[in-house]
Amino acid sequence: MKTLHLNKIEEHIGESLGISEWQIVTQDMINQFAELTGDKQWIHVDTEKAKFSPFGTTVAHGFMILSFAPKLVSELIDFQGIRMGLNYGFEKVRFISPVPVNSEVRMTGNLKSIEREGERVKLTMNIVFELKGSEKPACVAEWVNMFF
Repeated sequence: MKTLHLNKIEEHIGESLGISEWQIVTQDMINQFAELTGDKQWIHVDTEKAKFSPFGTTVAHGFMILSFAPKLVSELIDFQGIRMGLNYGFEKVRFISPVPVNSEVRMTGNLKSIEREGERVKLTMNIVFELKGSEKPACVAEWVNMFF
């Protein structure tokens, strides 16, 4: 795990975040996400119907994969010198490859940029969700966080 202090974070721009542990994507997780978001499209939750889809099984919601970012980044970086951090948003989100049920994803990326605005620090990270066994990632995005 990399430790980054907010006062010295500029020194690390361009550096790798590292690579998180693999996260298995279960049908139970997909079903819970569907319930929470109301996105109950059959490709996510109907295991029988999904057998006849182009994927041959259910697939995770793209937004579910993206929602792993806070958990997986906490495996990679210990941010020091902050009172609190807020999710500021995402730029350039792309869902490249479907994530079939029981697949594994992990996150990697790099520190892209930093903007200081008074006591606030806006940090942008390029993040990539790799899909085990696939040359193409599941998802890529620029993730912007605001630290105080």
